[in-house]
This record gives sequence, structure tokens and C-alpha cells, in this order.
Amino acid sequence: MVFIGPFLILFILFIVIPVIAAIGLSFTYFNTVEAPKFIGLQNYVNLLTQDNVFMMYVLPNTIKFSLIVGPIGYALSFWLAWLLAQIPKKSRTVLTLVIYSPSMTAGIAMAVVWLIIFSGDSAGYLNSMLLKLGLIYEPVQWTQSPDYLMPIMVVVSLWGSMGVGFLAMLAGILNVDKELYEAAYIDGIKSRLQEVFYITIPSMKPQMLFGAVMAVVGTVQAGVIGVQLSGANPTPQYAGQLIINHIDDYGFIRYEMGYASAISVILLLIVYLFSKLCWRLFGEKD
Repeated sequence: MVFIGPFLILFILFIVIPVIAAIGLSFTYFNTVEAPKFIGLQNYVNLLTQDNVFMMYVLPNTIKFSLIVGPIGYALSFWLAWLLAQIPKKSRTVLTLVIYSPSMTAGIAMAVVWLIIFSGDSAGYLNSMLLKLGLIYEPVQWTQSPDYLMPIMVVVSLWGSMGVGFLAMLAGILNVDKELYEAAYIDGIKSRLQEVFYITIPSMKPQMLFGAVMAVVGTVQAGVIGVQLSGANPTPQYAGQLIINHIDDYGFIRYEMGYASAISVILLLIVYLFSKLCWRLFGEKD
């Protein structure tokens, strides 16, 4: 108890209490000035029946973004981890740091790299290259255009998605018992693809589960990317507006904390459902 005490205290202070507070505030009208006023399910009714922005833009954007970035980022993490496991240790260490570093410097990279690449003037790298090739005749406002903002968000999110889930998968692959591969080839496995599906993945289910959960969490937290790229919340014509941005909009711009809490509870349920799906796919059956 002494050893897990600090963790329990921090978990209760920063996870349990905020979640309970958010659930409680979701049933109130709270503008941060007056005391919370109980209104029952009114916030949820308004969210699902009257909030056209949420139903027409935020929810579809979040689903589309999650279905693209989540599975592709997860598969990319496993594929890169598997490739790195096949090379010598020194080279693997260097390449692992190179691949992992964007997830550590996402904010800095956003300002220094991606905003320069997708700058809306002729000095932006992408505009400059396309102008020289004659593919466009005037600079394109990449991050201000509803047609391009979401694809750019997907690219940036995938670029920075190789985080702790990627490291966990790499560790899991490296710790698979080598004797299992030898026995599998004796039993008739004939290709590396069969080796991956019948030996590697079943032997590292805990790491696969952890990577899947981190992919879910990382995807729902990625809404800040659209705001950083476009410089506005809401994003232009709500093209890059995700649930996390909707929470920020109502909670920290409009100061409608009760309504923002209701949206947070919906987001919590979405994360919970996806996490349960991950448990069914990679959790231990016994």
C-alpha cells in the first residue's frame, strides 16, 4: 500500500475527481460566475437535438478523423516497430529515436515545420514548389481552406503518432521468445507474414492492447492540431472541428461549463466504447 499510495493519490486527484465533477456539472447550467443550477438532462437534449454544429460537423469530423488516423497510425506503429526489430541494435536505437522524436516535439514541430510547409503565401514550401512546377498559378490557403484542412490534420497526426504505443510494440516484438519462431518453422510456417500473424502478434497481446488504447486516446486528443494549423477555434467553416475543440469552444471561450461538461461525458463514453473494443480484440481471454 505504501508503494502504490502516491499513484492512488494522484489518480484520485487528477482522474477520479475531475470525471465525477464533469458528470455532475453536465446536469447543470454553470457559467463560472454564478453557482451551478441543476437543469437535469437539458444539456444532453440540447446537444443531440439543437446543436447543429455538433451533429452536422463535429461528430462526423470526429468519426472520420478517428477511423482514418486511429487504425492507420496503429498499423503504421506496428509495421515500423517490426521493421526496426529486424535490424542491428545500434542502427535500431538511432532510427527509433528519429521516429519517436516527433511525438515529443509536436508543438514545436507544428510551428517550425508544418506551418512553414503549408504557409498560405508564395514563400511556403508547398506553394513555392507547386508554383515553380506550374501546377498552381497563385498561392493556396492550405490551412484556411475547408477542402484541405482535414487532410492536412490527418497527415500531421500520423507523422506525430509514433509515441509510447510504438515503443511498447517494439519492446514486445524484441521480447518474443526466439525458440517459438524455430518451432513454428519446424511445424510448417513458410513465410514472414505467417510468422507475424501466428507467432509475433499472439505473443505480444499486452503490448498490442496498450498500443491500441494509446492510439484511441491520442486520436481523440488530436483536435488541437486543427486549431494550431488554422489559428482559430472554431476552425474555418468547422472543417477541422472535433469534439475536443467543441469542448474548448463552449468551456473556455463561451464559459458554458455545464454544456462543455456534457460534451466531455459524451467523449468519455466514446473513448470507453473504443477501449472496450480494444480489450475484446487484444485482451487475455482467460
